[in-house]
Amino acid sequence: MNKLILKPIGTVHSPYKKETKGDYPERNMIEARIEIFPEFSDGLYKISEFSELWILFWFSGIEEKERATLKVHPRRNENNPMRGVFSSRSPARPNPIGLTKVTLLKVENNIIFVRGLDAYDRTPVIDIKEV
Repeated sequence: MNKLILKPIGTVHSPYKKETKGDYPERNMIEARIEIFPEFSDGLYKISEFSELWILFWFSGIEEKERATLKVHPRRNENNPMRGVFSSRSPARPNPIGLTKVTLLKVENNIIFVRGLDAYDRTPVIDIKEV
C-alpha cells in the first residue's frame, strides 16, 4: 500500500475550544476564521465568488486507540443508540478527517471567515472545496 501524506494548508481559529464542556454548540451559529498558510494563499483566488464551501480538517486530538473505534454513541451520549462511525459525525474513526459545509462570510488576504464550522480552535485544515 502506498503511504498517504497529508499536508495542512491552514489552521482554524474558533471560539469552539476542545476544553469546552457541556452541550455541543449549534454548528450553524459558530463563526470562525481559517488562516491559510502563505504558501497556499494563491489557492484562494476567486474563492469569494462562492457562498458555501466544504472544509476538510484533521481531528488532531484523536489518540491512536480512538482510531480503532468502529461503533459509537452519537455525540458521546449513551442515551443515543449505538451506530457505526461511518454513519456518524464522530471524530473517533480510522482516519479522523472532518468534513463540514460552511457559509463563506468574507475573505481578507489569507483569512477566510465562515459560519458553521464545527472544528475546534487550532484544528489543521487539510483542504477546501467549493460546494
